[in-house]
Amino acid sequence: QVQLVESGGGLVQPGGSLRLSCVASGLAFRIFTMGWYRQAPGNQRELVAQIGSGGTTYYAASLKGRFTISRSNAESTVYLQMNSLKPEDTAVYYCNAAGWGEHWGQGTQVTVAS
Repeated sequence: QVQLVESGGGLVQPGGSLRLSCVASGLAFRIFTMGWYRQAPGNQRELVAQIGSGGTTYYAASLKGRFTISRSNAESTVYLQMNSLKPEDTAVYYCNAAGWGEHWGQGTQVTVAS
């Protein structure tokens, strides 16, 4: 059974940083493209960043270099470092694994507020 378990969300002030983690189990992690998506209230789920099996990364243009995705195949974990957070970054952040099928985590809430 595939499981993606996110952690690291929480409440942070504008300008602050958070690091999200997603630990995967039940799949051949190293061959999957891993991604982070987010969904704010009333909005559609949107892609934040992806990292391929070979380490190639993709970011949503609106992030302007504030976020960094990385992965550790040895630990079956994908990370999202978020810096200079803004109130509009408030959302539930979901981990995604795409390859042989597609899998989602349960999400972790990120709230950016004073």
